[in-house]
Amino acid sequence: MNPAVLLVGLVFIPLVAALVAVILPVRFRRPVALLGALAWPLLLVPLSIAVARDQTLTLVFGGWTPPLGIGWRLDALGLVLLWVHALAGIAALPGAWHRFGPKVVAAAPFWPLWLILSTGVNAALLAADLFNLYVSLELTTLAAVALIATDDGIAALTAAMRYLLLGVLGSLMYVLGVGLVYAQTGSLAMDQADAAAIRDVALVLMLTGLMVKAAIFPLHVWLPHAYGNAPGPVAAIMSAVVGKVALVALWRIWFQTAADPPDLLADLLGLVGAVAIVYGALAAYMQPRLKMVIAWSSISQFGFLMLLLPLASQTAFQGAGFHLLAHGLAKAAMFLAAANIVTVLGSDSIRHLPGLDKRMPLEAFTLALGGVTLIGLPPSGGFTGKWMLLTAAWEQQGWFWLVLIALSGLMSAAYVFRILALTCFHPARRAVHELHARPPKITSLAALLLALLAVIIGLYPHPALELLGRGLPGGAS
Repeated sequence: MNPAVLLVGLVFIPLVAALVAVILPVRFRRPVALLGALAWPLLLVPLSIAVARDQTLTLVFGGWTPPLGIGWRLDALGLVLLWVHALAGIAALPGAWHRFGPKVVAAAPFWPLWLILSTGVNAALLAADLFNLYVSLELTTLAAVALIATDDGIAALTAAMRYLLLGVLGSLMYVLGVGLVYAQTGSLAMDQADAAAIRDVALVLMLTGLMVKAAIFPLHVWLPHAYGNAPGPVAAIMSAVVGKVALVALWRIWFQTAADPPDLLADLLGLVGAVAIVYGALAAYMQPRLKMVIAWSSISQFGFLMLLLPLASQTAFQGAGFHLLAHGLAKAAMFLAAANIVTVLGSDSIRHLPGLDKRMPLEAFTLALGGVTLIGLPPSGGFTGKWMLLTAAWEQQGWFWLVLIALSGLMSAAYVFRILALTCFHPARRAVHELHARPPKITSLAALLLALLAVIIGLYPHPALELLGRGLPGGAS
């Protein structure tokens, strides 16, 4: 099949399914959404073969080349995140199907919004110009805000409003930078804009706006409450891909478009990542709720992905890309497991965790496997990503980054083992008192399979690493 048709399908299949779902009665929306959500991931297999062969796939609409026309571009990094999106989305579907049935009031908007979120994420990963990237990120943000608000309670509404306000602020900063670029160059295509113009004020504005959307410390304040109060399937897909889409956009602007960003700025952003690693781990350790522990750990884990900017090498890019893959799978699995725990216990307070391994062994095992990946223990995918970053720091004699990455595993272990100790080894360990009906077994198995996959890719990392090795953004060597 023509790769251009496949690229179009990635965006338009979920978009058309969303439009059809809106038109149909509520009882038909779930089946339509299920078909739309399962159809577009099928396109990733032939697309993966094409990217492995050609490295980059491009599509120009209507024959109008940039800067006049709209172009899409799929590279190895975008393909990796598309796979994370597909796998996390498929694993989250059973939980969403169970929770948002036709008799649930929130089900009416939920299923179209789920598909719109997929549309925005896929379009953002394909965008080859700065403005259409902005449009796609806005679509993603608005859909995510609405999905968070589908949960009952004032906490979810407050989290959604906070995310909306900060997301709009980030969008304004980004689009101001885009405006400055267009005023100076007359082009917004990432591979055609005059790199000399992507500097100083424009670069800072765009990077800051994307850091807000990616929840990079200290612009992270929306993320813990959004993840911690969203419905389980929504938190899973958001933690897996939504923030990472903006981070990938930041990488692309930094390496592909900007004109030799100064080393001082790269080191500064690396230090921001270092502080995020420490601060996020400490905050995660202190949280009284399981979902908040998992949410705050994302702040710490995102810090690793910022280390690509000062390290800026082939090895560092492969490590950061692989860490993005492993983290997305593990974090989605942990949020899905936490959602099942909330369904059974009616709460995710860590005070209720003792004895969980007796009554909900699959969820306890999923949390343990996800924690192994977050810590970076071998043979998990988290170990592979961190090892590649360690190697990059060693090759460049970046001793500060090397020590930071090495110690980060201990900081991650602190909050992971705190949860596992309460779950399996607490002196007050007892049988869990079930307050609500148990979720379907398939929801537990879906979460466990994601966590297992995060470990399996560490055993067989070569296909992903080889693919990422062909997709290094320009500017890093």
